[in-house]
Amino acid sequence: MNFVWENFVIQLVAFLILFLLLQRFAFKPLFGIMEKRRQSVLEQMENAQKNRDEANKFIEEQKQALQQARKEAYDIIEQAKSTGSKQADAIIEAARGEASRLKEEALRDIENEKNKAVAALRAQVSGLSVLIASKIIEKQVDEQTQQQLVEQYLQEVGNKS
Repeated sequence: MNFVWENFVIQLVAFLILFLLLQRFAFKPLFGIMEKRRQSVLEQMENAQKNRDEANKFIEEQKQALQQARKEAYDIIEQAKSTGSKQADAIIEAARGEASRLKEEALRDIENEKNKAVAALRAQVSGLSVLIASKIIEKQVDEQTQQQLVEQYLQEVGNKS
């Protein structure tokens, strides 16, 4: 095989010219496009990471809001139980007060009826006293017999009250 130096130099110069032309018109735009694509991919990855972080943050906020809502619901239930218990106690206390009032009213009515009965009895006693007096006058009973009759009627009236 024969080695020709002139061909080698011409091919080397042609290769260098082709390489420079490719570098200037093909490789630079191609590398520029590839660099833009790399930047775009990096930006998309950063955006995806930011979105993931925001989503995780939102999930945590939602978990906290849900936990807060559960706590508030529990507090409302406890407050309702407490209010219901207080209302039940108030109703029972009011019923006891009403029962006590009715009992006192019944006792007052009994006392009033007793007083009326005593007054009626006294009226009867006074009527009987008048009747006794008229009988005494009719019979002309002595003073000792009259005193015994009055005491007897007063004892009867005293025993009835």
